Amino acid sequence: MREAAQPGRITPYPAENPSPEAAPTRASPCGDTAGAVGRESPQISTREPIIQEPAPSEQFEPAEPEATRREAGAAESSRANRGWWDRNADEYQIEHGTFLGDDRFVWGPEGLDEVGAELLGDPEDLKDKDVLEIGAGAAQCSRWLAGQGARPVALDLSHRQLQHALRIGGAFPLVCADAGALPFADGSFDLACSAYGALPFLADPRAVLREVRRVLRPGGRFVFSVTHPIRWAFPDEPGPEGLSVAASYFDRTPYVEEDEDGRAVYVEHHRTVGDRVRDVVASGFRLVDLVEPEWPAWNTSEWGGWSPLRGNLIPGTAIFVCVRD
Repeated sequence: MREAAQPGRITPYPAENPSPEAAPTRASPCGDTAGAVGRESPQISTREPIIQEPAPSEQFEPAEPEATRREAGAAESSRANRGWWDRNADEYQIEHGTFLGDDRFVWGPEGLDEVGAELLGDPEDLKDKDVLEIGAGAAQCSRWLAGQGARPVALDLSHRQLQHALRIGGAFPLVCADAGALPFADGSFDLACSAYGALPFLADPRAVLREVRRVLRPGGRFVFSVTHPIRWAFPDEPGPEGLSVAASYFDRTPYVEEDEDGRAVYVEHHRTVGDRVRDVVASGFRLVDLVEPEWPAWNTSEWGGWSPLRGNLIPGTAIFVCVRD
C-alpha cells in the first residue's frame, strides 16, 4: 500500500474531506444504488446514527435539487457523489440497515446472497485471501468476508459511510479513497468485489477497472454488481407506472441533480450492457459470467424502484464476473 491502512481507524487518501453541502432529496432514475435488500434472515436492530441530528432551531430545509440529464466529468461526479453519500449516510443506514444486516453479502435488491451464489468462489477458498471491497458503505460485505477467514480491506469515497463501518466494528482496514485512484501497490489482492458501489457513479468506468486489475494478482477475480442497464429506459417507480418505457436505452447522457447554483449534488452514469462488456475487456479482464438475478418468490420488499412487480418482468441487477489472466 502507498499509505498504511490499519483496523480500528479510517485511512483517508488523499488526506482531505470536503465540507458537506446541503442535503438533497434524491430522485435517481435507477433508485438507490448502494447496498441491497437481502434474503429472509433474523432481523437486526437498526443502530442510531453516530452523531445526533441538529436541534430543530438549527435545521433548515434545503432547496429541492433539480433533476436533469447533462454531461458531468470525472471531477464533478466525484465531488458531487462524495458529498451526497456523506450527507445521506446516516439516513441511509437508518432506513436500510436492518435489510443489509451487519455481516451479510448480498449482490442486489433481489437478495442474491454470496453464501449461495459463490460468485467469488468456494467460501472455503476465501480463507487467507486478500480481498478489496470497493464502494463498501458500512462494510457489511467485508465483515462477511472476514467471517470466512479472508483479509478484507473496505474502501469507500464517503468518509461518513466508513464511520458507520467503524461504528459496527470489524478487525479490518477502512480506506477513504476514490476508486479511480486506488492507494495500493500493484498485485496487493487476490480478489476484489463491489456490490452496487463506485462504478455507476464514475464518469470513466475503465479507469476503475484498470485500477482494480492493477492491484489484483494474476488469476485474481473481480465481481461487481450494478443497476441493470435496461432500467434506465423505465421510470424509477416500483408500481405499474414503472413498466412503460420512458427514455431511450441508448441515451448515455448522465443523470444529474443540481442545486440552486447549477452545481451537481448527485451524478449517475449510464452504460449499456454492451458498453459494460467492452469496458471489462478493454481494461484487460476476461469476462467469465454475466448474472441477471431473477426476483425470488420470498422477497416481498420494495427498495426504491425495485419491487416484486417489476422484478418479475424486467431485470434489476447485472453482475459481472471478471478474471485477471
